[in-house]
Amino acid sequence: MSNITVMNKAPTPVPDGDYEPEDQSPSPSEYFTDVSSLSSLTNDSARPSPISSPCVISSPPPTLFNISFNQDSTCFTAGTDRGFIVFTCTPFSEMFRREFGGNDGGIDTVQMLFQCNIMALIGRGLDPHYPPNKVMIWDDHKGRCTGDLSFRSDVKSVRLRRDRVVVVFKQKILVYNFVKMELLHQIETCANPKALCEITHMSEFMVLVCPGLQKGQIRVEHYGTKTTRFFTAHDSSLACIALTNDGKLLATASSKGTLVRVFNVLDGSLLKELRRGVDRTEIFSMAFSLGAKWLAVSSDKGTVHVFSLKVNSGLTEEIEDRRTPSSSSQDGKSRSILSLSYIKGMLPNYFSSEWSVSRFYLQEGLRHIVAFGRELDTVIIIGMDGSFYRCRFDPVAGGDMRPLECVNFLKPKDAF
Repeated sequence: MSNITVMNKAPTPVPDGDYEPEDQSPSPSEYFTDVSSLSSLTNDSARPSPISSPCVISSPPPTLFNISFNQDSTCFTAGTDRGFIVFTCTPFSEMFRREFGGNDGGIDTVQMLFQCNIMALIGRGLDPHYPPNKVMIWDDHKGRCTGDLSFRSDVKSVRLRRDRVVVVFKQKILVYNFVKMELLHQIETCANPKALCEITHMSEFMVLVCPGLQKGQIRVEHYGTKTTRFFTAHDSSLACIALTNDGKLLATASSKGTLVRVFNVLDGSLLKELRRGVDRTEIFSMAFSLGAKWLAVSSDKGTVHVFSLKVNSGLTEEIEDRRTPSSSSQDGKSRSILSLSYIKGMLPNYFSSEWSVSRFYLQEGLRHIVAFGRELDTVIIIGMDGSFYRCRFDPVAGGDMRPLECVNFLKPKDAF
C-alpha cells in the first residue's frame, strides 16, 4: 500500500498526561513470579482447588463481560460479573473458575500467559473487583494478585509475553518489563476504542502492531532491529487486526468490513486481498492458522469465514500439462488466458479479490471470536452468549463447516 515510512529510533520511556502511573516506582520484585520458570496450569497438584477460598461457586449462570483466547488458542477465558473462568479448547473442559464473594466480583479482561499460573486481570462493572484503571497480575498458584500497574485513566486491554506487559489505552500503549515492571516504551496512537494491539509471543524479540496516528494507518515496532514502520492499510478506520506468532504476516480489516487485507510485516507490502462480502459489517475477530495457511474471520453478519492464504502456483503448471497435438489449439488456449488476465485487470475489486472457501453460520449480531484448533482443519468459535463450537472444514471441497462439538460454557450441560 502507500505511505510506507521506516524510522530508526530509541524508545521513549516516559509516560505523560492521564496515562502516567500513580506510582512511578516499580513494584517490589518479590511480588512477581520469575516468568522464566512459570508452571503450567495443567499441573493440578500445583494449583489451589477451584472451589478454594476466596472462590464461591454459584448456581445461576454469571453475566459474561468478555472472552479471549490464550496465545496458542489451547485455552480461552471468560470474564464475568463474579470473577473469571478458564477453559481448555480440545477437548472442551472447564479448568477452573475464580468467583469472588459479594457483589464486587466484576472482571472484564483475563489475559493468560499460555497455560501458566500468571494472568493479567482488569476489573469491570458497577462493582468491579479491581479498579478499571489497574492491571492486576494474578498468580493462580497463590490464589491472589501479586502485583499491579496503576494509572490515571482506565485501561482498555493488556497483552502478555514472558518478558513484557503491554498496556493498551484509548490513544496510547505502554510497554513494560515483566519482572521489574519498568516502563520501556510508550506509543501514541489515533483513537483506538477497540484496543487494537497485537504482539509476537514466540520470537526472541517482540514485534508489536497497532494503529498509527492517522485513520487506517498501521504502526509496526520491531524491537530486535529498533525500527518503526508505518503504512496505510485502509482508507477508513481500522476495526480488527491479527498477527502471526512469528510476526511475519498481518491481517487487517476496516470499519467497512467488506475486505480483509494480508500484509508482509517486514516491508508493508500487500500480499492478499480477501472479500468477506459486499454489505458493510463489523469484523469481530480474525485468526491465522498454525503455519499461516488459513485465515478465519468472524463478523456481526453471523458467519465465520475461512480463507486460503496459499498462492495458487499450481494453476499454470496444470494448464501447461494439458497438452494437445494441435499447436493451434494450444495457441487458442494461450489467447484465452491472456484475455482473462486482461479482463481481470479491468474488473473492480469485487471480482479480483478472493472469497472464502468455507463458512459456519451463527446468530447474527452477536459477538463471536475465532481461533484454529490443534486438530487439523478445525476452527474454535466462542460467543458472548456462552456458545462454544468446534468445527471442521474441508480444505479441498470447501463449503459449510461441520460442527464437531457444540456446548454452552456458561451452562455446560446445555448444548446449542
